[in-house]
This record gives sequence, C-alpha cells and structure tokens, in this order.
Amino acid sequence: MGRYALLILPSANRVYAEASTALTVAELEAFGQAVLGGPITGACPATIAGVPYVTFTADRLNARDTALLANLSSAYALFRVDGEDGNVLRPVELRPLDRFDDDLITIQKYPGKTNEQFTKLLLNVTLLASAFAPDMLDRKFTVLDPLCGRGTTLNQALMYGFDAAGIDLDAKDFDAYATFIETWLKRKRVKHHAERARLRAGGKVTGRRLRISLAADAGDYKSGITQRLDVVNADTARAAEFFKPGTFDLVVADAPYGVQRGSRTAAKGLARSPADLLAAAAPAWAALLRSGGACGIAWNTLVARREQAAGILADAGLDPVDAGPYLGFRHRVDQAIVRDILVARKP
Repeated sequence: MGRYALLILPSANRVYAEASTALTVAELEAFGQAVLGGPITGACPATIAGVPYVTFTADRLNARDTALLANLSSAYALFRVDGEDGNVLRPVELRPLDRFDDDLITIQKYPGKTNEQFTKLLLNVTLLASAFAPDMLDRKFTVLDPLCGRGTTLNQALMYGFDAAGIDLDAKDFDAYATFIETWLKRKRVKHHAERARLRAGGKVTGRRLRISLAADAGDYKSGITQRLDVVNADTARAAEFFKPGTFDLVVADAPYGVQRGSRTAAKGLARSPADLLAAAAPAWAALLRSGGACGIAWNTLVARREQAAGILADAGLDPVDAGPYLGFRHRVDQAIVRDILVARKP
C-alpha cells in the first residue's frame, strides 16, 4: 500500500473552491470503485508544509491507474508520500486524455456558465457509473448533453476525444455556441468540416442543426479518424426525433436551477422546477442510451428533492446509483442553489 497526496487545481470560483476538497474525495472514491486496480481508502483533507492536499491510500498505482487519475476534475499534481515523517513528496507524472488546448473549455465567459471543473466532474462521475468505465482510456465514448446551452459539456467531451451531441431550445445559445466552436476550430487550425441545416416537418422549420467532423491530428483527419459534434436547436423533450435510439454511452445534463434561469420546454414555456423538465424529457433521454450507459443529472436540490429526481429517472426505465461515493456530491453554489449529482444506469 502507498500513501499519495493530490494537489487540487485552483479555482477562480471561491465558493466552488471551498467545496472542491469534499468533491475530490467523493470523485477519488468513485474512480477507485470503478476503474482503478485497487480501492481508494482513507481519502481526506491534509496539510503538508502549510499547503492543503487531499491524501489517500491505495495499492501502488501503476501506469494505467495514474493515466486514469490524471483526468480527475480537480487534479493539479499528484505525489507519492515517502519519508519516515511523511514529508517527502515524489511527483507522479499525470498525462490526461486532453486532445486540445484548454482554452476550448475556459475561453467562453457568460452569465450562468457552469464552473468548468464541475462540468468535468459531472462527466467523469457519469462515465464511472456506466458499464463501460474500464474502457475510459481506450474507447471513444458518445456523449449527449440534452440541455447543452453554450456547450461547456460538449467541449469537455471533445477534449477527451469523445463524440459529442447536444440539444437546446434557446436559439441565442445555439447561435453563440455555433459561432464560438467554428471560430475556435479555424483559429486553432484544427482540421474539420462543418455543416449547418434547418430541420423541417410538415413544411415548417422545427429546428436547426450544426454538424462538425474534426480531428486533433491532421493525419487522422485525412485517414477519416474523426470526432463528431452534432448540436440541435430544438426542445429537449423531442430529442428522440433527432438522434437514433440506443446510440449514446452517456447522457450528461446540468439542469437549470430554477432561480435566474428557469427550465424551459416548448409546450410550457418557462417552468421554475427542473423536475417538470426532467419528467417531460427523461423518457426520451433514456431511449437514446444504450444498455449499460449512464445518465448523470446535476440540479438544484432546493427546488427538487433527490428522491423526486431519482423517481423520475426510475420511471423512465433507469436504475439510480444511490450509494457510496455517489452520495457525496451535494454542495452549495450560492444562497439559492445547493447542487447535487444523481446518476442512473440503463439496464
């Protein structure tokens, strides 16, 4: 067994920084439970030479273990703790999955944007709950964000080398994200092909769509080894009309918090409770998941109880993962928002 110390990535968001230690402990335990060669034990905050860390015990981490832990949402640096007094820190090299420059994630700034570290945490936790978690380093996952807004989750999925799809009712968000991603790809000289189209039904325009194929490596693009980005401007409850059933490994959604920005559906307009949105859309989201896939939802527990959200996902045919580290992600965002994560797997 070995003792390790994880230095947490600094966060520009003060409130999230205060919660990040507890969130890191829960995320570490989820990694240990799902994909590492052995369990993580004794994860807890610690101060070494006046610097805060999260320390934990594990079987000696092999190269695959460290490659997995390199993708922790809060990982800044990892050390093996040695020495008689536990005061010798030996750096452990971390090589995350990242395919692109990090400004793909960080450059967008707008009111209501979810903290990038939390977005990565939500994606990680959902992936770890899926039956495909052991393939995290080797498999190109397909990720759907059915409330994609301006694409933070989509960009994180692309960063990992995954295929990403999204749907959102807000036309301004769709336009803003389409402009951003096309501009970013051109500025970074990333090989890609983009197509925009209008969606029609019964002679009427029912939505818009942006499709992009891209590759971080020019040689891969030439060989047809590409990632896909597919974004639809339409009501999320109609998601099954735009994507084939059973084609996504992960559905990841940060639901509107019902405070500054309400939940929206085309039929009801503005609805303050994310539970209404979830009840209307969860059956379509579940239909798009393949067996063994997982759905991860973040929401404001002050406007919808955890039991209520779990019941909605269960009614949609999903099995909530409601034990162990998956109960450790509740944290305060501000006075009106206490955020949590609920994950459910498709049988």
